[in-house]
Amino acid sequence: MEENKNIAPASAGAAKTDSANHSARPNGRYNNGGRPQGQRDGRRFGNRGRFGRRDEEKLYDEKVVKISRVAKVIKGGKRVRFTALVVIGDHKGKFGYGLGKSNEVPDAIKKALAAARKNMFKISIAKGDTITHTVIGHFGATKVFLKPAPAGTGLIAGGAVRAILELSGVKNVFSKIYGSRTQNNCVRATVDGLGQLKTFANVQLVRHGVDINKNAEEAAKAPEAK
Repeated sequence: MEENKNIAPASAGAAKTDSANHSARPNGRYNNGGRPQGQRDGRRFGNRGRFGRRDEEKLYDEKVVKISRVAKVIKGGKRVRFTALVVIGDHKGKFGYGLGKSNEVPDAIKKALAAARKNMFKISIAKGDTITHTVIGHFGATKVFLKPAPAGTGLIAGGAVRAILELSGVKNVFSKIYGSRTQNNCVRATVDGLGQLKTFANVQLVRHGVDINKNAEEAAKAPEAK
């Protein structure tokens, strides 16, 4: 009996049907016009990163002030670890610092950044990107002197003091360190000094009991009431 050559083999039709169903299947490997999942309009990973994570907006800039190698003597010998001192800030008056310790340097920096985000401070930057008045910060055997400077002076500071002032948004200031110059002490003394800063509104409220901000808000609402 002769075979009808006009009829396609059953295996070829089954393979074609199976391929079409696989392409149309929502959970199949090729469900986007024959392209692998994740490839859309020539973009390999779409809006997500290489590992499927969306790129988070960076809120704070960070700077590693110091990385130290510390060792503890134990029964079997010495246990070596690393400590990292990190400062973060948004250049708009908000800053923080943190200390992290781990067996590896990247892990120590990661812990320090997490601690810095929990240890944030806020200051008011005066006109000319400087501080409002002269202050002296204390911590341990360290004193940090901070003095306002006119616009264009720049940061007359170094080390940990410069890192905090840069990331907090202060651009013009004179500074001097007295006593111990340990980086950790300098950071804490600088934070203590910046925490002593007062604005004109704070002074008026303490001396005369006048809330300038409240009066300004009431004056702004007065024309609307009329």
